[in-house]
Amino acid sequence: MSRIQATLAALQAQGRKALIPYVTAGFPYADITPALMHGMVQAGVDIIELGVPFSDPSADGPVIQKAGERALALGIGLAQVLAMVRTFRARDAATPVVLMGYANPIERYDLAHGSGAFVRDAADAGVDGVLVVDYPPEECTEFSASLQAAGLDLIFLLAPTSTEQRMQEVARVASGYVYYVSLRGVTGSGALDLGEVEAMLPRIRQHVHIPVGVGFGIRDARTAAAIGRVADAVVIGSRLIQQIETQPHERVVAAAIDFLRPIRAALDA
Repeated sequence: MSRIQATLAALQAQGRKALIPYVTAGFPYADITPALMHGMVQAGVDIIELGVPFSDPSADGPVIQKAGERALALGIGLAQVLAMVRTFRARDAATPVVLMGYANPIERYDLAHGSGAFVRDAADAGVDGVLVVDYPPEECTEFSASLQAAGLDLIFLLAPTSTEQRMQEVARVASGYVYYVSLRGVTGSGALDLGEVEAMLPRIRQHVHIPVGVGFGIRDARTAAAIGRVADAVVIGSRLIQQIETQPHERVVAAAIDFLRPIRAALDA
């Protein structure tokens, strides 16, 4: 059982929902990420999604695009992200870490370091799962098998437009959890339609028998609590990025903690 699976199973046994924040690695300062990750754990998060900066993100809205551009300008690439996870793991052996990003950095990493290098080095660094936005499930059988052999989970997105066939294809190769995108559009866009989420999750669960997290459009404790009543996990990214993007270095961690603690409390209420 992976660290992600064990964490979600323990929460389910306690009747609690997972809080999964997303932050872009190397944002807003190149050296802040390990301390920020520890601060988020202190605030009560269960799994951390760490965004790998990429120049051409297709699913990210303006807030996360801007964060990625800033991190890239600071020299943050996949090798630096793995080093951040390694630093985090020196003090935290329990909290699962998911890398979220795009195929290009992974494939470039393998070209530079040899076939299979990404999976090997991610496992060695202490990564627990990978979400590659532009890897379709029907083309991921081999990648999924290599990740699972290394003890890592492969996480997929589902959307309001996902067909029954798509859900079945995701169910065939996904592990850890699936991430339901609650909005039609990019991260940080639109208003959350709770009724649509409530209607969609039973359809997903007919095919997908692992936990379902919901993200996109969750901005505060109120919306997080509403989603937590129907989902297994709540993912929050753009709003967290906004909370830390203008902070001085010494305030970044505290700002993240101040934002996340009320959300944790709302999910547990």
